[in-house]
Amino acid sequence: MKRILDRVREFTEARRIMAMGLYPYFRPIESEQGATVTMDGREVVMMGSNNYLGLTNHPEVKKASQEAIDRYGTGCAGSRFLNGTLRIHMECEAALAHYMRTESALVYSTGFTTNQGVIASLTGRDTHVFIDRSDHASIIDAVRLSFGKDIKFNHNDMEDLEKRLQLYPDKPKMIVIDGVFSMEGDIAPLDKIAELAETYDADVLVDDAHAIGVLGDNGRGTASHFGVEDKIAGTIGTFSKSLASIGGFFTASEEIIHYLKHHSRALIFSASPPPASMAAVIKAIEIIEREPERIERLWTLTNYLKKGLEEYGFNIGHCETPIIPVYVGDNLKVFEACIRLQEEGVFVNPVVAPAVPADQSLLRLSLMSTLTEEHLDFAISKLVKVGEEVGFIEAKINR
Repeated sequence: MKRILDRVREFTEARRIMAMGLYPYFRPIESEQGATVTMDGREVVMMGSNNYLGLTNHPEVKKASQEAIDRYGTGCAGSRFLNGTLRIHMECEAALAHYMRTESALVYSTGFTTNQGVIASLTGRDTHVFIDRSDHASIIDAVRLSFGKDIKFNHNDMEDLEKRLQLYPDKPKMIVIDGVFSMEGDIAPLDKIAELAETYDADVLVDDAHAIGVLGDNGRGTASHFGVEDKIAGTIGTFSKSLASIGGFFTASEEIIHYLKHHSRALIFSASPPPASMAAVIKAIEIIEREPERIERLWTLTNYLKKGLEEYGFNIGHCETPIIPVYVGDNLKVFEACIRLQEEGVFVNPVVAPAVPADQSLLRLSLMSTLTEEHLDFAISKLVKVGEEVGFIEAKINR
């Protein structure tokens, strides 16, 4: 008789890749995540970090975290609902609400649990939740937890979304969407989604994990980018990218936040995020608002890298943001290219099936405002070299 843990013994794929010397995961970094990092004692250009504004190693952010530890200690020893709410949690929520121009905010322990805690609490068995086929795994899992009916529409296909909305005229409906898609690097047409939501009586939630600090007025996200802040129910975000910390948050009306405080299991039954993380977020927001040139610089580098990759014939799809995919289309070639690039001094991330369709496996590049054009030229040259060796780009004349 088959036993539950047989699946553990039958899982051999990762060990097969390890035996080939192509395993690209859990690679230890020995330094802070700046424009370059140290790996195996060598300097490597970091082209795979979500530290978009370069704030994780900012001296003011580090100092704020250290001061929070001195005042509050390293942890809270409980959930927000009971003994785990510190004054600094409330200060962080106030800073987030002010920055995002909303009534209220609520902090969670991670970005993943924010989606679970918000989506699963605001929807239910009678709810029909419409999600893009490229939405993040945390959105998909959250909808499953809600026991609502999940209805997937084709990626950024508004005609397909409208057809599906029309099928359920009398059902409670919610559209949950990534503002910036973490694999493709493109942007959800939130203005059109908001129009459809209004037409078909649906609410809209936006996961702006990769949009905060990147899109919109001073980095306030996708709704700001399209000017539809008043058309969405709330914004989900994370601290682990532009906000230089760990944790997640949700901004919305005071009424919605009040409801979540008393119904969100991921909040009530999780330990509070540590005070150092809250202090880092507060300081990161202050720096973002004080130094908008960081976002301008990020976009300058984004356009520079996209142009360089296109000149060499790399397939970067329809990316519109500092997330730039280089499509390879073969899992083993992605693994090989990832390892070879690290050997050549460039860190990139591998993305393969089932995270993307098998024929759309890719190398994901993501930029930081602290990189330089020289870093990008170096990365492009190594991508060309490795791309020719591995066989996902034809040889081109020198730039």
